[in-house]
Amino acid sequence: MLVVPDHLSGHRGSNRANPAHAQLAAQNDLEAVRAWLSNFIDRKSTFDSYRKEGERLLLWALIEARKPLSSLTHEDLLRYRAFVLDPQPAASWVSATGGAFGRADPRWRPFNGPLSAASQRQTMVIINTMFTWLVSAGYLRGNPVALVRKQNKQAKPRVTRYLPAPLWNEVKNFVAQLPQDTPQQRAVYARSRWLVTLFYLQGLRISEVASGRMGQFFRRLSDRAEEQWWLETFGKGGKERIVPVSPELMTELSRYRTAMAMSSLPRLGEETPLVVPLGGPIRNLSRSAIHDAIKGIFNGTAEWLRTRGETHFASAAELERASAHWLRHTAGSRMADGGVDLRLIRDNFGHVSLNTTSIYLHAEDDERHSQTVSRHRLDWGAIEN
Repeated sequence: MLVVPDHLSGHRGSNRANPAHAQLAAQNDLEAVRAWLSNFIDRKSTFDSYRKEGERLLLWALIEARKPLSSLTHEDLLRYRAFVLDPQPAASWVSATGGAFGRADPRWRPFNGPLSAASQRQTMVIINTMFTWLVSAGYLRGNPVALVRKQNKQAKPRVTRYLPAPLWNEVKNFVAQLPQDTPQQRAVYARSRWLVTLFYLQGLRISEVASGRMGQFFRRLSDRAEEQWWLETFGKGGKERIVPVSPELMTELSRYRTAMAMSSLPRLGEETPLVVPLGGPIRNLSRSAIHDAIKGIFNGTAEWLRTRGETHFASAAELERASAHWLRHTAGSRMADGGVDLRLIRDNFGHVSLNTTSIYLHAEDDERHSQTVSRHRLDWGAIEN
């Protein structure tokens, strides 16, 4: 638990507004940051991201700037913006293993490594959001981040973090050749195959896979009395959407469930997680566990490629950079390349919130289902035949 000395608590911060005009009961900076975070308690991904940035800045103010958060100036924020690109001393700020540990663990550090330029920009956006709110709440007199000049983003390709077709095929080939001699090996193979299939065909976020349940698959009849499968999911901000499910995915779902000693098809409302743990109680895996499983597949593919000679070293290095979110980008790229209407991809991925324009652009569900499942395939059979 963070304990802040009184002279650094912000009780008398130089940027504090008149307490008589405050709309917060917070008496110090820590309480004020917690009040800001409470607005996002029902949005886990946002809450975790915002807490991380608020926590980092608060610790930096106390340890490096040696002043309360509510006394930070424009010049301090410029220093902090540079600091996140190379947190020093690294032993105090950066995890030696790059892993995530609980705050009570002595190995925990605020950073897992230096931030990229893109992550730095996101950090400043979130901090600006926090300071803006604290000013609006009457806790601070002004927002020092508002004076920081916004850095121009350099032009870059619209999508950079995705797997080109040759690399994607190598991932499929690696999974297909995984050993299946023991029950444990068969379980690892089944989960690996299901994970890459689910992420690729559905284009889901890692949080949606981690929190998803088998009972969110459902079927209904189209206007032409054809059976369609859909997957209900909840994206950012808890926004609900339904994603078309192809016969190919249903075949893989049945394969996976059978391998896990379950019935071939899920029951409506079934609580079984979309990805079942390899051992222990049946429960939803954390986002970090899903992330590690996907990274394990990519890293395994990279090692497998290196055994085939130096000509594959560059591809192996690229795969080691990849994460679960790359599969989402890859899915979107493949859908677009395959001719799926961009409006349908938007609806499948939940990219755009409803507004007047999107109501006019919204495609009919039957057409979205037809285009998605007919033009976006994975084709495990091409490897096995």
